Amino acid sequence: MFSLHRVRKDLDGARRSRDAARRPARFDDRLTAPLPTFRDMVRMFRESGPRMTHPDHVARIPVERSTALPPVTADEVQVTWVGHATYVVQIGGLTVLTDPVWTDRIPGVRPRITPAGLDWAALPRVDAVVIRHNHYDHLDAPTIRRLPKDTPLLVPANLAGWFRRRGFGDVTDFDWWESREIGGVRFDFVPAHHWSRRTLTDTNRSLWGGWMFTAGDGSRVYFAGDTGYGHWFAEIAARYPGIDLALLPVGAYEPNWFMKPVHMNPPEAVRACLDLGARRMSPMHWGTFVLSAEPVLEPLERTVTEWAAAGRPREDLWDLPVGGSRKI
Repeated sequence: MFSLHRVRKDLDGARRSRDAARRPARFDDRLTAPLPTFRDMVRMFRESGPRMTHPDHVARIPVERSTALPPVTADEVQVTWVGHATYVVQIGGLTVLTDPVWTDRIPGVRPRITPAGLDWAALPRVDAVVIRHNHYDHLDAPTIRRLPKDTPLLVPANLAGWFRRRGFGDVTDFDWWESREIGGVRFDFVPAHHWSRRTLTDTNRSLWGGWMFTAGDGSRVYFAGDTGYGHWFAEIAARYPGIDLALLPVGAYEPNWFMKPVHMNPPEAVRACLDLGARRMSPMHWGTFVLSAEPVLEPLERTVTEWAAAGRPREDLWDLPVGGSRKI
C-alpha cells in the first residue's frame, strides 16, 4: 500500500545521508571563545586547589529518590530530574531521556555525591534519547549500553558512529537547526556556547548544542545542557517562541575566568532564561558531580536569589530535588 509517510521518511533519510557526507571533519569554527591552553589548565588547578565537599553541605542537597514516575497524560508535560543534566521529559505522550547518566562514577572526577534520582527499572519504554555533546558527564557509555538497541538516538553531528559501533540502529546526527519528528514531537538541535572532546585526539570533531522539544499542541521544552552565556539564546527565542520550560545549567562555573566561555553561573542562567522568553526555568548541572571550585550548595542558592531579583514568580522556578518531578 502506498504510504506518503513512508515516502517522506525515505526522502528525509536520503537528505540526511547527503548532509552527513558534507559534514566538516572539525567544528573549531563554531567555538565562541578559544579553548584553554595547557598553561591555563595548570593555572586553574594551582589556583583552585583540591575540590573538597563538606559532608554537611552534601547532606543538604535535596534528594527525593523515587522508584516510580508519577502518572502523566499525553496532553501534559512532566519533567523528572535524575541528577546533573539527566532528565526524564514526558511530552506529547513520549518519554525522552536527556544526557542519561545512571552510573556512580565517570572518568576524571570523584564519584557522584548524590544518587541517581530514579531507579532505572522505573523507566517506561524510552521513545528517544538526546545527547548534546560527548563529554563523559553527558555521554556515559555504561548507561547507554543499558538501552534497547532499537532506541531512537538523537546526537550531534559526527557522533553517530560512536553509537552505531555499539550496535544501535536508529541513530540520527544533527547540525544546528536540523530537526526530526518522532511520534508527533519535533526535536530541534540548536546552538550552544561549548566544545567537544572525548579523547586526546578528537577535540571538536563532533558538534555540541542543545535541544528543543515541541509537542503537537505547541508545548515547548528547551534543554540547554552545557553552555556558556551568549548571543545564541536570543536567536533561539526568535526561532522558537513560547518556551514553556527551560532546563538550564547553573553549576561548574568557578574559577570564572576559566569556565565562563562554556559554563554559566546563576546570574547568567537567569539572564539566559529572560533572553529565551521562557516562562519557567529548572536549574540543573549542580549537586551531582564535583566539577569545579564553587561550594556545592552555592549554585542553587544564588539561582534562587537571582530569580527573585529579576522579579520572576517563585512558582516558575522549578528547583527540583534530585528525583523530583513536576508537570505543566
